[in-house]
Amino acid sequence: MNAADLRGKSPDELKEELKNLKKEAFNLRFQQATGALESTAGIRAARRNAARVKTILNEKARAAAGEE
Repeated sequence: MNAADLRGKSPDELKEELKNLKKEAFNLRFQQATGALESTAGIRAARRNAARVKTILNEKARAAAGEE
């Protein structure tokens, strides 16, 4: 997932994407706690993708506030 793709989405789509990423991060943490997780790299990727989505949401919110 890259920022250019995210900037093309609407805020509602980004919120849904953030929700899905948070669920994914939770599931990965749960797997890690139970010992079922084989690769821990997915946890880092999920967190970073969630942060990326939050950044784009904030950029869009600031742009909308600037237009008003």
